[in-house]
Amino acid sequence: MAALGRQVIDWHRLIPLTWACVIRQTPHLGEQKRTTVSLLRKLTTASGGGGLEELSCVGPKKYVQEPECRTNLVQCLPEKQRTPVDRVSLELEKVISSLSDMGFSDARINELLSMQPGAKPQKLLDIISEFILLGLNPEPVYVALKKSPQLLKLPIMQIKKRSSYLRKLGLGEGKLKRVLHCCPEIFTMRQRDIDDIVRVLKEKCLFTVQQVMEILHRCPYVLLEDPDELEYKFQYAYFRMGIKHLDMVRTEFLQYSVTKIKQRHIYLERLGRYQTPDKKGQTQIPNPLIKDILRVSEAEFLARTACSSAEEFEVFKKLLAREEEEDTESGTSDDERASLEEEEEEEEQP
Repeated sequence: MAALGRQVIDWHRLIPLTWACVIRQTPHLGEQKRTTVSLLRKLTTASGGGGLEELSCVGPKKYVQEPECRTNLVQCLPEKQRTPVDRVSLELEKVISSLSDMGFSDARINELLSMQPGAKPQKLLDIISEFILLGLNPEPVYVALKKSPQLLKLPIMQIKKRSSYLRKLGLGEGKLKRVLHCCPEIFTMRQRDIDDIVRVLKEKCLFTVQQVMEILHRCPYVLLEDPDELEYKFQYAYFRMGIKHLDMVRTEFLQYSVTKIKQRHIYLERLGRYQTPDKKGQTQIPNPLIKDILRVSEAEFLARTACSSAEEFEVFKKLLAREEEEDTESGTSDDERASLEEEEEEEEQP
């Protein structure tokens, strides 16, 4: 009996101590619960297309560098007991961590996640991963997606197939940076349209495989051109101006419009400052370099290359436009007109 009495007394002594411990821990548990609910609300808002201004988990670096901060009540729940909100928040958390590991800053991650409200974060991560695998750095990827957010709407399989095709063209290992910056449409274009441009460069213009790769790298806008117009531009450069394949690649000739090329070339030709090389590639006068014709402003072209005034050039451009309009109506081609002009010059010579 005496022993039983001592146990009862000890039990009564434990009651206040036990409840004291519970009371001391209750505020901490309540605070943890409120923190978890707040985090879930922010993650759910962001994944559902809401603003990311309140998404504190993307802000400080401590969130990425301290894994213990990610341990919360949601992660302790069994898979079957997790709600859809829990799963979305965990998926978003993993995507944020992966983007940070790739080298994206917190600000860039926030912007990327807000580009397509309502889109699944995992799809964003998959698309960005494909660009990174092509040799691109985080900043060019961000710039391309900001310039063309429709890239995020593409099926991931289309991105994978196009990436594989670009590698075959030699546009991997960092060479895609300029292409993606100038012409992000390379991922949204029809495969048939790209094939048509590549076929013209290889079969019609007879560029080598290496030269085609350099053209697409240096002059990505050729991908958006009409195949027939691209072939005409090449023929004009090769036959009328006497420019060889390697020079076209080095000078990035194909990036300029046909209108600009013809205006400046024909103007120099009529001023007697440019001659079409003969079959041996020779001319009676030294022709200006292509960079001094096309890669300079109009004012510099007139002052240094043409040695003419802006007023004279404006009058010439209007006359040239009228001549081309008349030739189109009569069906006379540039080559035929050039031949006629040569015959007239030969007749005038004594």
